Amino acid sequence: MKSRNFVNMNINPCKMCMPMGGVMALKGIENSMVILHGSQGCSTYIRRHMATHYNEPIDIASSSLTEQGTVFGGAENLKKGIKNVVKLYNPEIIGVFTTCLAETIGEDIQRIVGEFYEEVEKDDEYKNLKILPVALPGYGGTQAEGYYKTLRKIVETYSEDNSPNEKINIICANLNPGDVRNIKEILEDFGVEYILLPDVSDTLDAPYLKEYKRIPEGGTKYSDIKIMAGAAATIEMGLTISDSESPGEYLEEVFGVPLHKCPIPIGIKNTDKFLKLISEISGKSIPDKYKLQRNRFLDAMIDSHKYNGEARAIIYGEPELVLAISDICLENGVTPLLIATGAKNFRLKSYLEEITSNLEDKVLILDDTDFETIEKYAKELKANLMIGNSDGRRIEEKLEIPLIRIGFPVHDRVGAQRKVFTGYSGSISLIDEIANSILEIAEKSFRKTALNDYYKEIKMEEESMDNKDKTAFHPCYSEGAHKYARMHIPVAPKCNISCNYCNRKYDCVNESRPGVTSEVLKPEEALEKFKLVKSKMENLTVVGIAGPGDALANFEETKKSIELIKNECPGTTFCLSTNGLMLPFYANEIIDLGVSHVTITINTVDPKIGAKLYKEVNYLGTKFTGETGATILLNNQLYGLKYLSSRGIICKVNIVMVKGVNDEAIEEVVKTVKEHGAFMTNIMQMIPASGSVFENMPLVSNIELNEMRKKCEVDLKQMYHCKQCRADAIGTLSHDCSIDFRKTGCGGAGCSSVKAVEVKKKQYKFAISSKSGVNIDQHFGHAEELYIYDYVDGNVKFLEKRIVNKYCSGAEECDDEHEDKITKIIKLVKDCNAVLTLRVGFEPAKKLEDNGIKIFQMYEGINKGIEKAIELLEAS
Repeated sequence: MKSRNFVNMNINPCKMCMPMGGVMALKGIENSMVILHGSQGCSTYIRRHMATHYNEPIDIASSSLTEQGTVFGGAENLKKGIKNVVKLYNPEIIGVFTTCLAETIGEDIQRIVGEFYEEVEKDDEYKNLKILPVALPGYGGTQAEGYYKTLRKIVETYSEDNSPNEKINIICANLNPGDVRNIKEILEDFGVEYILLPDVSDTLDAPYLKEYKRIPEGGTKYSDIKIMAGAAATIEMGLTISDSESPGEYLEEVFGVPLHKCPIPIGIKNTDKFLKLISEISGKSIPDKYKLQRNRFLDAMIDSHKYNGEARAIIYGEPELVLAISDICLENGVTPLLIATGAKNFRLKSYLEEITSNLEDKVLILDDTDFETIEKYAKELKANLMIGNSDGRRIEEKLEIPLIRIGFPVHDRVGAQRKVFTGYSGSISLIDEIANSILEIAEKSFRKTALNDYYKEIKMEEESMDNKDKTAFHPCYSEGAHKYARMHIPVAPKCNISCNYCNRKYDCVNESRPGVTSEVLKPEEALEKFKLVKSKMENLTVVGIAGPGDALANFEETKKSIELIKNECPGTTFCLSTNGLMLPFYANEIIDLGVSHVTITINTVDPKIGAKLYKEVNYLGTKFTGETGATILLNNQLYGLKYLSSRGIICKVNIVMVKGVNDEAIEEVVKTVKEHGAFMTNIMQMIPASGSVFENMPLVSNIELNEMRKKCEVDLKQMYHCKQCRADAIGTLSHDCSIDFRKTGCGGAGCSSVKAVEVKKKQYKFAISSKSGVNIDQHFGHAEELYIYDYVDGNVKFLEKRIVNKYCSGAEECDDEHEDKITKIIKLVKDCNAVLTLRVGFEPAKKLEDNGIKIFQMYEGINKGIEKAIELLEAS
């Protein structure tokens, strides 16, 4: 058996200590209690593990050895502990178990218990008390050895009445209460008398009672243990345990009770054997109930075989359970790749080699192993299933291998103690769970598998140098290109989707927003207008088609316009804007036309949100609404984005931020479009259009807009300089002069040169006192921070927050002199033209005015207030 030995180093061992097994064994004995002779942490560790698995209060006493007890011996601590246990619990049996510490310092608990009996000999309180000392050093083995060693000690100590009786001893493996109840039901259905050791069916899964009992009712009675020596036979679930730890071996050797060993009855072979043993010993036939269950189990095996046949499993846990699970896996076509246990168990190896000998590939069998090693082999062997306790959950999470939780402990699920895996019915549940895990893998991955198998991967190429160069001269894609002009040609009036924030009334002379224009041009007219603008505007580098509808809903006009202008001026950079619905149909033609930049408006990647944003989607002549329409649109958008990006086209994604609709899901949009190759995203404020469904929707503030951009720029480059241009915009982003070219051409309006475009900018800076960051709603004296805004040629931009010392602590003090504070505030806002506030005292207002900083008192939204302040500044 392969083992690892790096100076006996284990990382996350696949085992627990012997005292743990001893406690679990004694918890199945009626009216019993345990005290651990060792440090307090030992009992805490075991209580924690058992309490979270069984979801029951677990009481374990401790002798609480300290440094003094370690050096001078802990006999007095232990004796005092036993007395306290009797006083608090009044048990019939107390198990005294050693731990690593007690064994290391050489504590003789047999002697200490003997001394205790002598000391309390005349005390009636201890007259009927039975104390069971068991040496269980934590380093002497695992919980499996501790469990059987304790059972052996119980039988050796208390089984003494060998008067013949017709009962069958059942030495139960370390099973959950649910499985123990199932075993008892089988025995009762046979109508045989039996003694089950131990019986945790009620003690570790107690029913709810109004009155709390320190020791739960149930468990194997002392009187039954006493007469096990005279039983008709013993059935012991313990193929892998040594003779020295076997209670059945002791009863056979000392009292001649026939011993029949069998595995845990999990799977058809093991359950058949268990039922056959009961039948042969008792002389009673197997109840029809179990014949029916067996046939149902066979049917379940047929139902699940095609899924279980795909399972490549890692099996781990206690030796006896590992053997039974391996049996049922082999019966159902599950291929064990690795079978592991934390114990050193040579009998297990022998059984496993025998039952796996006919497999094509040799199974890797590990003992005394840890979860680091199991994880290593799970990855190397490409396992797709793990079966064992919840200690393997870290591997499940890391390698995404499903884990069937069985055995002890299960910390991350509720109800593990009630689960049944034994018998025919329990085995059905187990193979169903295995099949469903494999089926879940298939359901989650079949689309990816189909894509990989049947579709050639589109390799994302680097943007070509030509397009990179063009980006440097495109004002929408590069903030450094602000001196270059662009021209939108309104040749695409038709649209194929109906957005709830749009009214489709594009003929609007005075509005400045996407989707509006004062004229719609034919391709030939667009060429003539381009010639005129180019002759007057030497810095024109970009021609774009952004509506007023959708560029691809009018593709013939779009295509012809680009071809005409490209023929006239080959060096022009071409871009277009689209909702993306028709991208899969026109992507290659867009590339062939020489379009280098494409803007796609993708407002959401959630069809439920899309159903709120889009009234209808007109796709190939059919109108789709709700989530159906939104799903069609989204699929086409993402496919088109990925394809164009893979071909070197630089793609920008516009996202209209609608408060209360998609604002909470924008980060997910940015992450998704990044995965599909987007160069940058432009999160835009929704501009309410009169007559649209959303005309009365609240606006997001500039603060909210910029906060969202900042959140998203950790994933993808963000556009901060968007002007939400008209479909007939002409000029630089900072100065649009499209009005000078409407219908009558330039009209001598001064657009004859580059210099004419670059007019002097109007620029102001404001400090604003605001509680909310949305409105001007705070007294100047109460402000602890001021919001700084910039205004440049009609564009308001939030810059930063500046922290200030609160000028006064109450309204009655606001006119008092606070020289130091106001001096510091003036220094903080000396670069501002004005302070906008709800109210301000006379003295601070005068000080600010004296330093050339205007004060405007108002209650307004920040943007509206800034507009008012500019009017007042320009009027003064």
